[in-house]
Amino acid sequence: MVDVARPKSVIRNKKIKKVVYAVLVLVAASAVTLGLSRMAPAAPSVDGATLWPDTVKRGEMLRQVRGLGTLVPEEVRFIPATSDSIIEERKLRAGETVTPNSIILVMSNPDVQQRAIDAELQLKGAEADLANLQATLQSQILNQQVAQASVESDYNRAKLDFEANQELAKDGLIADVILKKSQVTAQELAGKNEMEKKKVEVNSRSADAQIAAQQARVDQYRAAFELRRKQVDELTVRAMVAGVVQQVPVEPGQRVPQGTILAKIAQPGRLRAELQIAETQVKDVALGQIASIDTRNGIIPGQVIRIDPASVNGTVKVDVQLNGEYPKGVRPDLSVDGTIEVERLPDVMYVGRPAYGQADTTVSMFKWLPNGEAVRVQVKLGRTSVNTIEIKEGLQIGDRVILSDMSAWDSYDRLRIN
Repeated sequence: MVDVARPKSVIRNKKIKKVVYAVLVLVAASAVTLGLSRMAPAAPSVDGATLWPDTVKRGEMLRQVRGLGTLVPEEVRFIPATSDSIIEERKLRAGETVTPNSIILVMSNPDVQQRAIDAELQLKGAEADLANLQATLQSQILNQQVAQASVESDYNRAKLDFEANQELAKDGLIADVILKKSQVTAQELAGKNEMEKKKVEVNSRSADAQIAAQQARVDQYRAAFELRRKQVDELTVRAMVAGVVQQVPVEPGQRVPQGTILAKIAQPGRLRAELQIAETQVKDVALGQIASIDTRNGIIPGQVIRIDPASVNGTVKVDVQLNGEYPKGVRPDLSVDGTIEVERLPDVMYVGRPAYGQADTTVSMFKWLPNGEAVRVQVKLGRTSVNTIEIKEGLQIGDRVILSDMSAWDSYDRLRIN
């Protein structure tokens, strides 16, 4: 049997068919690849029970700011050490009720006690010098008054003699020389009497000045002694006011320098709340605004009475006056949560505040659709409150949005909610 050779055209046609088939396969594969690349990725599933949704509303929105703080008494008395001392005994502790004479601490300082003794002795010496000076000057003045009285008596007798001689001279019973002699004597004694009177007056004023100077010295020593005695008395630390002991931050045996706070006494009466408000929010707080203080055992209404002018560690201290009755358990230094009503926006669109939303920013949020999917939308936010935030653009009334932190799904624009 003889093989018949195939024509070259048949071989060529087979090669062409293979090339065509290969090209068709490549085109089909490219089309499939392109189609798959253009298909949206499958939406991941999220458990709806783990999400925090809310619905967009329109109406009045209450703007509030919140801050943590503590309750402090309106009147607090700090008791400082008036001298360097050593704590000998602590009579009372924090929480105990005191009267003005209640003894809190007993201290000692030998130098203070010795200075008090020295001041007392100096005062007694000055008082003795004053008494001696008064006696001496009084004796001198009495002697001068006696001398003046003697001169005045001589003057009166000389005056009488002169007047008598005048009458006798009229009748020619005595010589003129005797009359003139009695006249000169009376005039001399009259001048001497005036000089003695002035001398008594000047010496009396001098005595008063000397006594006043010595009295001033006595008063100086007395003031020094009173100060030293007060310092000794203050070694026994008393409450000085009625109230409750808040702090006694010293221990027996401890040496305390002058000025150290030995005790803090809260006087009975009203309390106020000191709130720490973020410096980014305090710009909207004003005096007189309504506030509420949560003591964890009840709410106390109040109002803003003071705003600290300085910011410390990113917060500003705001004082709130408490106007209502106090719940049980309220006491100084109690931690509280305060909310201040800033303003009421009468007709705005708002929603619950998302975990990541800030005032006057544009954020992406997931809108929860009725078909069980959530799609990402851009939302323009406005003014904020503690629990709500104003919606300016991107949502409509009745839209349901997810407020939870969705940062784990940043790479997806659609979610399937289970």
